[in-house]
Amino acid sequence: MSDVAGVFAVLGEQQGTGVLLTSNLILTSAHVLGDARFVTAAAPHQAVPGRLPVVWSDDRLDAALLQSGVLLGVPPRFSTLATDRPIPGCEIVGFPRVQRYDGRKLDVDQFTGTVLPMAGLLRRTLTVELDHPPVTGTEDGPSPLAGLSGAPVLADGRLLGIVRAVPRGRGHRRLECMPLTAVLADEEVRRWLPADVAPPIRITGTHPHDQPYEEEYAEAVGAAYRRTRIFGLDELGKRASQWDLDTAYLSLEAASKTPDSPAPVPQRIDNLLASRPRVLLRGDAGAGKTTLVWWLAAHAAAGTLGPNLAELNGLVPFVVPLRTLRARGNGYPSPADLPGVAGLMVDAAPDGWAGRVLAAGRGLLLVDGLDEVPAEEREAAHAWLSQLLTRYPRTRCVATVRPFAVAPDWLGSEEFEELTLLPLRDADIQAFVAAWHAAARLDGDPDRNLADLERDLAQQFDHNPALADLARTPLLCAVICALHRLREGFLPKTRWALYSSALQMLLGARDEQRGIGTPDGIGMTVDEHTELLQRLAAWLVRGGQTEFTREEALRQIARALPGMPDVAGQGTPEKILTHLLNRSGLLQERTDDVFQFAHRTFQDFLAAKELVDGDHLKEALVHAHDQQWHDVLLLAAGHCTRRDLPVLIEGLLAAGSATGKRDLKTTLYVLAALAAEHAAWLDASLHGRVRKAVKSMIRPRNRHQIDQLARLGEYVLPLLPEPEAMPADAVGPVTELIASIGGHVALTYAQAFSEAGHAHRFGDKWRYFPAEAFARQIAPHLNDNVGLLLVTEAAQLRILSTLRGQQAVQIIGDFDEDDLALGLDMHQPTFLALGRNTRVADLGFLRALDCSRLGMIVLNGCPRLTDLTALVDLPSVSIQVTGVPRDEIIGADALGDRLRAR
Repeated sequence: MSDVAGVFAVLGEQQGTGVLLTSNLILTSAHVLGDARFVTAAAPHQAVPGRLPVVWSDDRLDAALLQSGVLLGVPPRFSTLATDRPIPGCEIVGFPRVQRYDGRKLDVDQFTGTVLPMAGLLRRTLTVELDHPPVTGTEDGPSPLAGLSGAPVLADGRLLGIVRAVPRGRGHRRLECMPLTAVLADEEVRRWLPADVAPPIRITGTHPHDQPYEEEYAEAVGAAYRRTRIFGLDELGKRASQWDLDTAYLSLEAASKTPDSPAPVPQRIDNLLASRPRVLLRGDAGAGKTTLVWWLAAHAAAGTLGPNLAELNGLVPFVVPLRTLRARGNGYPSPADLPGVAGLMVDAAPDGWAGRVLAAGRGLLLVDGLDEVPAEEREAAHAWLSQLLTRYPRTRCVATVRPFAVAPDWLGSEEFEELTLLPLRDADIQAFVAAWHAAARLDGDPDRNLADLERDLAQQFDHNPALADLARTPLLCAVICALHRLREGFLPKTRWALYSSALQMLLGARDEQRGIGTPDGIGMTVDEHTELLQRLAAWLVRGGQTEFTREEALRQIARALPGMPDVAGQGTPEKILTHLLNRSGLLQERTDDVFQFAHRTFQDFLAAKELVDGDHLKEALVHAHDQQWHDVLLLAAGHCTRRDLPVLIEGLLAAGSATGKRDLKTTLYVLAALAAEHAAWLDASLHGRVRKAVKSMIRPRNRHQIDQLARLGEYVLPLLPEPEAMPADAVGPVTELIASIGGHVALTYAQAFSEAGHAHRFGDKWRYFPAEAFARQIAPHLNDNVGLLLVTEAAQLRILSTLRGQQAVQIIGDFDEDDLALGLDMHQPTFLALGRNTRVADLGFLRALDCSRLGMIVLNGCPRLTDLTALVDLPSVSIQVTGVPRDEIIGADALGDRLRAR
């Protein structure tokens, strides 16, 4: 705040000062007002607001709020301390007694000083030492600073607190202040604040250049990461191809893979990140890992994350794209290097700035692409990350990796929790389709039928489960949207065909449809584009890279041109590379002179084509043990001829047989089976060998093997042994596999295991199967002795009442009292658990239900649920409450020993 636009003189029982807290609320000191219910506020910059009501006052905090019926101005941003070191250069603006003109009229004055965080620590006050004494005054007389009570204390223009007293004995140079955070912590004050008010920004203030640089850095982060490329929107030359992340970002679902949560309930990633300071996020290619990193960086820097992640607002994001480090040949960054590794358009940081940020616990470390590091170098990456977080233990961190690139609990010693991004649900796909088409219309799209295409695609997803299964990642969903638009509603049927069609669209149809000839003097066919790009892609895969410099690309193009005379005659390698960057839609500049494929999946697809075209399948199979090659090997199957495909499949089977690692063996056998799916014709004996190999893995021993086998979907179900033929220790993993496959076909196998006495294995798996069919075929086998029925969706809760209850029931999610009453009507549960519910306030709905069989109720993660008086008349019910202290529970005394609260 560079002027007095937000400062007011307040005239109550005494004269004081006030400052805008919002555009119509003035914050001042309570002792200035006394018992007055209305006071006068005056300002030097505008007409007197007049008499304002006191809407809140707290003598303990010595703070009060006045409300105006009109807007009074723009309030300053809020701040809070994040250091024990003195903060010089702070500012106090107000109406002290010493500052008068014409002998008696109020006048505004300005003071500078240093905030001393340790000086008032025991009393939880904020102490400011003025740089100079205001005037000479007597120790026993009135302070010359009288009238400053309620004046704002500003650090870098942000509101840190308000003055409340001038202690004696300090020559009128000390001010005792109330921290703003203490006022904002009051529940009634928060009710007066808008829901979207930005949280306080943490201030270190230990270096004079830190704060200005931090603002520049935040702007650079926003410029780099607030927009992302959305596949398929640039093929028609749309400005909308650079999509604002506020529009593009879809909050994905993820699940925790902790040992104590063998069947975790999926949650939105925002909710999961909120309570986990360190996260290793696993996700498939195209699952949205990098988009999430960009979104977190941009919004944390701007302080615009929503309520769930509000505590990340104001943190300083350091994005570490490991693929870029590898492409540049750089080592792992030291703290001083962190601001520069992402190539932001910002000046060099002040010496020691990043270290000061991390030491204050204000850093947000975002490490993207641990799988981009070659396997033999990952321990070095582990050591770097471990040392950095040991040195700065309060640093929050999110690291991303493909699902199987590193071992489970790889960062467990650094207290990372693992989350896995889940495939898009049907509702997520529909939301993405709507957002994609909305972005396509942002720039005045000439396609008049775009709304019809959106409606048609939404209906196709609704009625074609096979198509929906192809769209379970944001990347593939975007590919389908783009192809559906280009082909006027006609879509390929397989994942491989999707990629192939996408390349045809990008390399051929784009410029032709737009009527563009050869704007840069280069004219190339789809095959010529593909030839150059696949050579570049194969070179990257062979080197374990995903990024390359201009010089590296020029070398690869120069090697290919002698065999492409038509292309070579059109220009130099430099000119051809420029054409590829400008026209292909597959290459993009990541940072200055560092390039990459638009997505790694397209790199792998083209590399696979080069390996097949160049008769290098055996070379590729040498790398079968390396997870980074697995997608390449699988995509190669779609490029193989009838002669090549058996070579690939037999090579994968041989590599699986040769390894003693069961996890890798499972993966390779699954890849062989997936490759066999591409065959228009394959020798029956080879089909048999593939089935036999997969069947040998059918009793999975861990989650990795379950997830790999589930990739085969319905293929694996007929290979399962009969329930009666299975040893007890194998039943659990096999039923997990059935649930992971899910759907109507898997439900038949789940029913067979349920009828054999294993229904309890599926009680928490309802969400994986059609809701009504599960209720008919599985739920009846659950009873009060066997299994817990987990309800997470509204459709399940509606069906619950039809089951006429014998089950123990756990209901997770934001259902209100009416929802719960309808769902539990006629159900008579023996056990009831409610969790992660922020809506239900009491258990009154139980009074209308038959609770004669209810023996225990568990409440976990229900912050509003403190009224348990409805349970008083149920003497046989045991009660367990987590997250609410006993002394805050209404009815605790009447419930007596039955209540366990923690």
